[in-house]
Amino acid sequence: MIISWNITKQCNLYCEHCYRDSEQRQYEGELTTEEGKRLIKEIAQAGFRILVLSGGEPLIRKDIFEFASYAKSVGLRPVVGTNGTLITAEMARTMKESGIEAVAISIDDLCGEKHDIFRNTLGCFEKALTGIDHCIKAGIRVQINSTVTKANKESILQITDLAKSVGASAHHPFFLVEVGRGDNLGHLSLEHKEYIKLIHEVLDKQLDTELELKPTCAPQFMSFAKQRDMKMRFTRGCIAGIGYCCILPNGDVHICPYLPIKVGNVRESSFDQIWRDSEIFNDLRNFDKYKGKCGTCANISICGGCRARAYKKTGDFLEEDPAADYCYTNSGERV
Repeated sequence: MIISWNITKQCNLYCEHCYRDSEQRQYEGELTTEEGKRLIKEIAQAGFRILVLSGGEPLIRKDIFEFASYAKSVGLRPVVGTNGTLITAEMARTMKESGIEAVAISIDDLCGEKHDIFRNTLGCFEKALTGIDHCIKAGIRVQINSTVTKANKESILQITDLAKSVGASAHHPFFLVEVGRGDNLGHLSLEHKEYIKLIHEVLDKQLDTELELKPTCAPQFMSFAKQRDMKMRFTRGCIAGIGYCCILPNGDVHICPYLPIKVGNVRESSFDQIWRDSEIFNDLRNFDKYKGKCGTCANISICGGCRARAYKKTGDFLEEDPAADYCYTNSGERV
């Protein structure tokens, strides 16, 4: 089980697609160091194994290494989701010493200029690559994340090759979900047939590389892998509310970063109680509650559909994924 905690909303970049709508300024109401450590203990008590310290840009918080060290001490595996631009050689060594096992660093295009434009910061592409190099030299496992849009869909598999060449062990293409500042990027979202086609291309690529590839926010990949008889290390396409959730900087608990439904707040109730007793989480764990084509799909247990896109379209997180018409079980056709 894995959980993301956005430890701050503050960020040194201003990315076009940011789901948290982060920018370079102070935000009030973020969990304190002591509140954060109490939360980490409750996360461990709830049975989670991996804690993603994210943001905003999490490396802006000076107590991130204290969080990582404490997480390690209570049996969690701390990892960091970062834009990579702040990682010096010294910081990478400190990250390693604090117990951070892995980092996920974003690379959105092979063209540095296009990456910089998407993230509204000149030079951030080269800084991200430098951060990756520092982490690998410090012995930290690196995963490269890429936000998939119409603008870079032809480059995604080339980014996989880049990931391999720089020594990363994984590449996770994140298919754009229109939330936060991404709500203005509908023109960059893939059409459904483009979306399905790229999922298949990523699966094809997985057959030719030892890197771990995961089409993220594209849960249909598990159904397609099953159809191909491909063995995957993942249990389900969408694990929101089942083996994953997200905590905001102020302690609000959400189903996932892309689904703006507050399930509870860790200042008001313990996280383990929220995780165990929330009606919303328990609805997500009951596949009989799912609606539309997702509710009748034979692959509901391994796919689940994207709950964020269902909510975006219908206002109901249990409704069918808008891409349901293009799944194998509903169309019987590979595009």
